[in-house]
Amino acid sequence: MHKLSAIAIATIIGVALYFTLVWGYDGLRMLTSPSYGLEDVWRSQFVFGIGSLFGLGPIGLIKLAAFFGAVKLAVAGVCAVHILDRLRTFIGGKADTEILEGALILVVVINIVAVGPAVWSQNAELVRETAFQLILAAIATALCLGERGYKRQKPAVVTELAATPRGAAWYSPFR
Repeated sequence: MHKLSAIAIATIIGVALYFTLVWGYDGLRMLTSPSYGLEDVWRSQFVFGIGSLFGLGPIGLIKLAAFFGAVKLAVAGVCAVHILDRLRTFIGGKADTEILEGALILVVVINIVAVGPAVWSQNAELVRETAFQLILAAIATALCLGERGYKRQKPAVVTELAATPRGAAWYSPFR
């Protein structure tokens, strides 16, 4: 069981590293671009799809693209912090997977939102990339939950001897 745990931890670190690099690059690209990444039609197709769904104008599209860029950069930052937290466990301490799980929930939400316009425009390449990221997030979340359950200790069973001091009389109102 210990090897499975080591493999699970390595997989979680790998997925966190993937999202740190890919989403960090994408978030930085969107936030440093003069038009917040809207000039790259391939990558910003979901922004245009959501914008047309809500009837957003040019300023609304720019704000929406900036929002998604900031969320992607925040998810990448959380994944980087989790990697550092995992490295800290080699020195001593315990890694907290709840923060990574929150970031992975954001990954799932954004990818579900992004897959709709990709399907409507029949963009198979973007659907494939989104599905791959959804699968990675699902695997990492399942492994985090499994690791949390693996680390959980059984609660101590309290016996009557442990609950009362030695020589104490039992309480019995109907004696």
